[in-house]
Amino acid sequence: MNIIKVASKQDKKAFIELPLEIYKNEKNWIRPLDKDIDSVFNKNKNKAFRKGDVIRWVLEDKGRAIGRVAAFYIEKKVDKDDLKIGGCGFFECIDNQDAANLLFDKAKSWLTERGYNSMDGPINFGERDKWWGCLYKGFEIDPNYQQNYGKDYYPKLFENYGFQILFKQLTFFKKIKTPLSEKLKYKANRALKNPDYNFRMLEIKKIDKYILDFMKIYNEAWAKYPGVSALKLAQANSIFKQLKPIMDEKILWFAYEKDEPIGFFICIPEMNQIFKYVNGKLDLIGKIKTFYHLKIKKSCKKVIGLVFGIVPKHQGKGVDGALIMASSNTIQKELSYTDMELNWIPDFNTAMIKVATQVQATNEIKPAKIHHTYRYNFDRSIPVERIVKK
Repeated sequence: MNIIKVASKQDKKAFIELPLEIYKNEKNWIRPLDKDIDSVFNKNKNKAFRKGDVIRWVLEDKGRAIGRVAAFYIEKKVDKDDLKIGGCGFFECIDNQDAANLLFDKAKSWLTERGYNSMDGPINFGERDKWWGCLYKGFEIDPNYQQNYGKDYYPKLFENYGFQILFKQLTFFKKIKTPLSEKLKYKANRALKNPDYNFRMLEIKKIDKYILDFMKIYNEAWAKYPGVSALKLAQANSIFKQLKPIMDEKILWFAYEKDEPIGFFICIPEMNQIFKYVNGKLDLIGKIKTFYHLKIKKSCKKVIGLVFGIVPKHQGKGVDGALIMASSNTIQKELSYTDMELNWIPDFNTAMIKVATQVQATNEIKPAKIHHTYRYNFDRSIPVERIVKK
């Protein structure tokens, strides 16, 4: 087996196309857009290069590509054990522990040379909302846009090498027509009785106002969590610029106390349900197919709960329930979506898990998908401590 640093155009093509062989018999796998993978490693498109660096390798055996991995770091504070933590990601491999070990060893060696002594994986060279975590449960469900799929033996490859779970990411599934839980309805009614609370759909003609409201709520509700950075206006503008072509106003909801923004429930059409028809290529033909399936045939029947947040001052007052009820009622009565997934809920965020279980109309925690975020400390005497629940 031979590891090749990705440098040439041919190497990059091999890195992009390796999953075609890995998943050739997987009916649920959806090929990511080539441009989305390429942009992660493009200095002109990925802001992570401002404070970090990345490298990629392809593993070959007798001239055939059998694995790949990327290693990277983004400069940040060390953790409480004075560990400098890098990352590895975009891992794909045949079911062979020796092959996986070669890839992990290469990532570890590269990070060690740069003064790092721990690595998380499989993660993204960038924000957590994309390409993060090793799929552990949910292989029978289509992967969502820019979310990791995987083979059922991948957790074994990571854990046999020595990676340990840092936290889990949960995805909850709901049929749109199934009722919301009575507990959630009770919470919603509490908020709806408060005359100062009001709930509104996003209006594209006033999008600049909603971007500011989104940024304010996000920074109060989410920036306190580990690894989540405060959102700046340029970043918020960029997020909504990316969402605008697929935006459905009726599934983007905001909560206010009088005119003060206090919460949001942002859903979008699940674009992998459209992109599965383009085979990774968003060229002219791919764009025509995307427009046809999104706007004309309306092939997308799933919505993704992209992000949900309530500012701390208004948590526990039923605002979350009222937001979800308003959105759910609109989707059921006016739209053609049939499924909803609440995506990327970390197992340490107990408040969001409670919301998700209520949306499912069950009091049991039954995520449809589970991803593992692993950590590997190079000094094997230092234990990996799970991120605690909040």
